[in-house]
Amino acid sequence: MPGILERERIIAPAGFNRWLVPPAALAIHLSIGMAYGFSVFWLPLSHAIGITEPAPGDWKISTLGWMFTLFFVFLGSSAALFGHWLERAGPRKAGVVAACCWGGGFFVSALGVAVHQIWLLWLGSGVIGGCGLGLGYISPVSTLIKWFPDKRGLATGMAIMGFGGGAMIGSPLADILMKHYATPSSVGVWETFVTLGAIYFVAMMCGAFGYRLPPDNWRPAGWNPPAPAQQRGMITSRHVHVYGVFRIPQFWLLFVVLWMNVSAGIGVIGMASPMLQEVFGGKLIHVPAALKELGTSERAQVATIGAGFAALLSLFNIAGRIFWASLSDYIGRKATYYVFFLLGFVLYCAVPFAGRTGSVPLFVGLFCVILTMYGGGFATIPAYIADLFGTRYVGAIHGRILLAWSAAGILGPVLVNYLREYQVSRGVPVAQAYNTTMYLLAGLLVVGMIANALVKPVAPERFMTDAELASERRPAGAR
Repeated sequence: MPGILERERIIAPAGFNRWLVPPAALAIHLSIGMAYGFSVFWLPLSHAIGITEPAPGDWKISTLGWMFTLFFVFLGSSAALFGHWLERAGPRKAGVVAACCWGGGFFVSALGVAVHQIWLLWLGSGVIGGCGLGLGYISPVSTLIKWFPDKRGLATGMAIMGFGGGAMIGSPLADILMKHYATPSSVGVWETFVTLGAIYFVAMMCGAFGYRLPPDNWRPAGWNPPAPAQQRGMITSRHVHVYGVFRIPQFWLLFVVLWMNVSAGIGVIGMASPMLQEVFGGKLIHVPAALKELGTSERAQVATIGAGFAALLSLFNIAGRIFWASLSDYIGRKATYYVFFLLGFVLYCAVPFAGRTGSVPLFVGLFCVILTMYGGGFATIPAYIADLFGTRYVGAIHGRILLAWSAAGILGPVLVNYLREYQVSRGVPVAQAYNTTMYLLAGLLVVGMIANALVKPVAPERFMTDAELASERRPAGAR
């Protein structure tokens, strides 16, 4: 079995069709993308003992919500820690480990639900599953960039698009399964965890065994790298070693670029639906009243519209991943991030104006475009990394930069939630409490734009020599 997983065993033969690799990457990213849809379990789990309503001993939704923090902390940390191992071991072995962690995490969580121990949920899906998230996230990106040197943005967009869309498949499936398994004595969650764990394990194993790597120095038929004088976007044909990347200023600049873009985006995602409801209130259902003045049934209608708005944003998040990443192949990564920050600054500042004018279509449109750039930032950063540092360790370097995602998962929500609470406590009307927040998030984009402007080509002495590269390409254990 170990021989089947070795990196040397998955080098593709001559004439292999590279378009067979994206479906394998998609199988893994669609599976781990269910991390975005875990909130579908919170309400049933909040009355897992009471069944029909919460009872003493049931978990609070705020307690269950810690799962999201664990997901993204362990995604970033495991990607950073095991990224170099991935490049040495190969994507198939990494994909198998990711499948065991992600699928196995569901099984451990199922046990936690069955015995009603919250720490088993945190350990299963949060810690073990989070490690599967990290390896599952970077292995397809690293593989596709090597297969598509001529279309790096398209390649990363194809992979990361699946992560954004995983919840759109997984959440409805989980809802159907919970209703199927529900009984007078069970809300059906642990059974759903077992089923999903098995489904995702099989899908990710299929993806892992579908991986192939191109031979060293492989190029697509008919394509030649542009000469240095013709290259755009600071594209290098050399390689930086992952162990030396922390000493390179460009790494930290890209870290800030991703951190600011994602912090602003997460801040928007976290408040978009409640902001829509609180700013427009009864106007969403043609009732001239504030949200707090509506009746129970009217509030339910507004909440339904808010949920639909969140689903719409998910679609634009997914579309932005493939659109912006593909566009970056033509205008360059640096220019693409300039668009994110400049256009984003204008749109964030325009949201309070849309609220004051009472224009729901304008408000929704602004958020939809903003979400495309949030998703596009995730999809474009791996190609930016490959342009600057080369493709040999793109997965490992990408894993380290994903620590910015973990940091953004703390910064964005904290800024939004605490600033809103502070303003409301000082007497600011709820409908206006988000205005300052949007301006603050726009300020984060200015910081990211400055970091992007400072990105320059990596100095020649930072790259590996030919001898060092040959040594790194030697199979493990060979002399």
